Amino acid sequence: MPPVLVGRMDRRLLLVGLMGLMTLANLASALAPDHPSLVAARVLVGVAIGGFWAIAGGLAVRLVPAPYVPRATAIVFGGVGAANVFGVPLGTTIGELVGWRVAFGMLSALALVVLVALLAVLPPLTASRPVGLRRLGGRLRDRGVRAGILATFLIVTGHFSAYTFVSPVLQGLSGIDEHLIGPLLFGFGVAGMAGNFIAGAAVARRLHRTVTAIAVLLGAAVLLYPVAGLTAVGGVTLLVVWGLVYGGVSVSLQTWMIKAAPQAVEEASALWVAVFNFSIGLGALAGGTIVDALPLQGILWLAGVLILLAGVAVWTVRGNASLR
Repeated sequence: MPPVLVGRMDRRLLLVGLMGLMTLANLASALAPDHPSLVAARVLVGVAIGGFWAIAGGLAVRLVPAPYVPRATAIVFGGVGAANVFGVPLGTTIGELVGWRVAFGMLSALALVVLVALLAVLPPLTASRPVGLRRLGGRLRDRGVRAGILATFLIVTGHFSAYTFVSPVLQGLSGIDEHLIGPLLFGFGVAGMAGNFIAGAAVARRLHRTVTAIAVLLGAAVLLYPVAGLTAVGGVTLLVVWGLVYGGVSVSLQTWMIKAAPQAVEEASALWVAVFNFSIGLGALAGGTIVDALPLQGILWLAGVLILLAGVAVWTVRGNASLR
């Protein structure tokens, strides 16, 4: 976790350094002489992305007045959503037209532009205190933080256990032609971007109700799929609802962590990002294991139950004044 390693280092300089690593790692990818070198370069890209997310996700509270924090956080995660929607199609198209090395080279140039923009726009962001492992562990003694971490674990694990196999689900259960999968997943991403900004506005007014509603609606959409998603119309409708609701997960849970630990936002955010990324991998692993043993419906049932349990975890702290 970068916050633990860098102490009181100016977060502006840390973000610039991580973007510098992104620039060099993408350049190394473009120039990689062999496959092991390419893999090593992509690992460095992953380190830069994870570190950047751990710091940037909680910076809104230091950059804008308190009433605008949810909206600013939504803008940050709007960038994440846009990257998910447009990144893969654009990268694939560029790679097909001019080669993958050029695609990575263009990413390196784009990262350099962002680096310069960070230097020009961000103010100094010196940490008021270093983030240590003891402080990180201490955050878990807070009931609101524990609920947010548990909800994140359950929602993200559940989502990715099912979403990893969304293409077989769309084809096998809804009878959708494989040529339509790409456009439908693009629609899923666009719906997610809309959901991000809708949730960003909602959490500014009713944080607890918004997070609870997201867990309930997302769990219901996934659980309904084996019943109401057995036709093309039903499958597409539930996919759009799924994307719309899941789009609000990141901004709402990040805002939850900010509100749960207002005096230790960076520590809470670092924990949240670590759990979020761990849950992505665990969800995909769990989904693969279950799909090998059970029909596709099984993974949807599991995902839906996990997500609804997240709603229960959120509901248990309904009396916390800072999370209303």
